[in-house]
Amino acid sequence: MARWDKLTSAEIAGRIAGGRDLAVLPVGATEQHGHHLATGTDTFSAELVAARAAERAGALVLPAIPYGCSHGHTEKWAGTLSLEPATLTALVSDIVLWAHLSGIRRFMVLSGHATNGPPIGSAILSLRYRLPDARFRYLDLWDISERLGQLYRRDAEDFHANRAETSVLLHAAPDMVRPQEIADVADVTPGYVFQYPMPRTTTNGVVGTPSEADPADGRLIVETAVDDFTTLLKKAMEEPWPDVRSA
Repeated sequence: MARWDKLTSAEIAGRIAGGRDLAVLPVGATEQHGHHLATGTDTFSAELVAARAAERAGALVLPAIPYGCSHGHTEKWAGTLSLEPATLTALVSDIVLWAHLSGIRRFMVLSGHATNGPPIGSAILSLRYRLPDARFRYLDLWDISERLGQLYRRDAEDFHANRAETSVLLHAAPDMVRPQEIADVADVTPGYVFQYPMPRTTTNGVVGTPSEADPADGRLIVETAVDDFTTLLKKAMEEPWPDVRSA
């Protein structure tokens, strides 16, 4: 059992005392994902991969944050619930500070939503200063490994509710998919200098070709993500502090 919220206080303390001082914090979002995917897509995917990989690696996984910084979706489509960037920064900071009091010293933050990056990065900058005995790493789900990134970006660079995200849910949570509502929208952003809010880049909240999604593809994506994240977690659990004296 890797999930923090499924363990007792004594069980958590025992695991940490046994040297397993790494915890993964999944961060998702609640936002529109076109007409065919549920608003909890990003949270579900990040939590799924984090929990399975943590179980394999012997790490702990903290309860997922189901809200992210989703301002770019605007109010055009119903369903989006966005935090202010400073709110997400504060939320991540508070969770880490309390986990640190329980003995966690290695933190991996895994996000299922791209624009969570700046506020989480801001939190880590402050936490690294405040907690010099702790270590931190932030990753977007699709950046766990190069091969996983290629699977996510097959149909769009600036993807959203695309083939990969739809395939994952068809495999792992089909009740979160409405196949009859799938509609493809090509990525119009390649070559542009600026980043744009979604109403400027898609007519329905989709960027990519979810019509190409299928459960077998979703299984491949999930297995790749879990395998590669497990490898990274095991490496992180064994990594010593850098020794500048040996340089």
